[in-house]
Amino acid sequence: MLIKIATILALIIIIGSLFSALLFLLKDKRGSYRTVKALTVRIGLSIFLFLSLIVAAHYGYIGHTL
Repeated sequence: MLIKIATILALIIIIGSLFSALLFLLKDKRGSYRTVKALTVRIGLSIFLFLSLIVAAHYGYIGHTL
């Protein structure tokens, strides 16, 4: 159950970072790097989530059900 909550929380944070990058893209007209930073955070969080799920599956914390 903890893995599910952590995964959903990570996905919400990733989506929030994506929308903040969109707002920075629309709002900043002076060539700020806030959009790039927000997208970099999103990519880092996505990679971390992906690797965490692979490790959790490897150690048996999550698995498939038939």
